[in-house]
This record gives sequence, C-alpha cells and structure tokens, in this order.
Amino acid sequence: MSYPALVPGILLRRYKRFLADVLLDDGREVVAHCPNTGSMKSVNVPGCRVWLSPSDNPKRRLAWTWELIELPGERGETVMASIHTGRANRIVETALEARSLDALAGYSHLRREVKVGESRLDFLLEDETSGRRAFIEVKQVTLKEDDGHGYFPASVSTRGLKHLQALEALAREGERAVLVFCVAHEGIADVGPATHIDPAYAAGLHSAAAQGVEVLAYGVGIEWRDGAPSGIALVRSLPVRL
Repeated sequence: MSYPALVPGILLRRYKRFLADVLLDDGREVVAHCPNTGSMKSVNVPGCRVWLSPSDNPKRRLAWTWELIELPGERGETVMASIHTGRANRIVETALEARSLDALAGYSHLRREVKVGESRLDFLLEDETSGRRAFIEVKQVTLKEDDGHGYFPASVSTRGLKHLQALEALAREGERAVLVFCVAHEGIADVGPATHIDPAYAAGLHSAAAQGVEVLAYGVGIEWRDGAPSGIALVRSLPVRL
C-alpha cells in the first residue's frame, strides 16, 4: 500500500452500525470500520474529518479502520475528537516502549496484561536492576464539555471498578499503581470528574488516589514525520483534578 500508516478523509455518510463511507484525499471512496465509542453520535455530522489506517487484520472485509474523529468549528478549530475504542492501549504502549513518558521512565521491561487478583491490568513495567515495578491501567476520556474541560467517564462497567480496586490493593501493598487516562480531544486544559460522573466510580477514584494510586492524563494528537502523518501519539501531559 502506497499510503502512510495514517491517512485523512471526509465522512460522507454513516450506515448500519459500525460502517461509514469516507472520501479519501485522492478522491477515492472507501468503507471504514467505525469505533464503538460513546461519542459516536458526533460522527453523524457529514463532512467531519476522520483519520484512517489500514486494517490490522488483512483478512477483514473492510480495508480501513477508523482511528480518529475531528469535527471542525465555525472558525476552523477542532471542537471534538475521539480515538477508536481499544486504540488507547496501543498508543500508551508505544509511548511506554519508547520511554517517552517522564512519569513512567526508568524501567527496562514492559509486559502486557498482568493478572492481579480477579482483574487483568493492561501493563507491567519492571526494572531488572533495581527490582522496581509499576502496574498500569489505561482508560479513555470520551467527553468534552462546553467549558473546555475533559471529564472522566460518566459511567463505568463493573470490570472498570474492579480495575480501580486492584490498583488500590497494589498501592496498599507498597507497589506502584498507575491509572493513565488517554485524552483525544483538542483544547482540553485539564481532566477531572464532573457532576454527572458515576457515583461508584467517583468514590473509587477518590479512594484509589487516597491509597496512593497515581492518576495521570495525556493528550493525544497526530504525529507527523517528514510532512506526513505517521500515527497517533501522546503529545502532552494534562493536569488531573480529583
């Protein structure tokens, strides 16, 4: 394929449940697999900007996967964006492998999917020399409010609450436990809970933080190399308000 790993297009129409017609910059129309995310309602607006990549699975009938959604504002600014569900882990994993996150630097080995009690956390960082470890769980921030703040999810599954409890238990045992929020919205200055946050999740966040769980947030953006888009990466750290 002569295209870079990430290519832009314009949404023509969305149909069925997870399919959409997209017009690529070269004039071709392609069918794309849409992310199953809470902000999918935003992509019902024809003409929004989307970023696609070749499918991870060459056997898939659909040749493209929807990676990022951008809606232009009246003055050309981006007013909303959302990454593909499940892509947050890959983006964070790339940053961890590159050791580009100062807050999580100094580890020599990265493992995926580590079982802790009844939960499976996303990553484990280990340093063979010092014996230090860091258990990491990744979540997405999928809401942006009119005031420009990004908020934790309004509702969380039972599995998500168990992840918080697993991190809290690790922190009580003296382990380094880290919750990383991946934020794909432009213009967000900080990340924190809103009044509509799920009460159980809010209580879990406060409890986890009180027990020593670190809560980090990173903004996501398009990464460019030699004038061409090369992927989606963590581009900035965001303050967290608990």
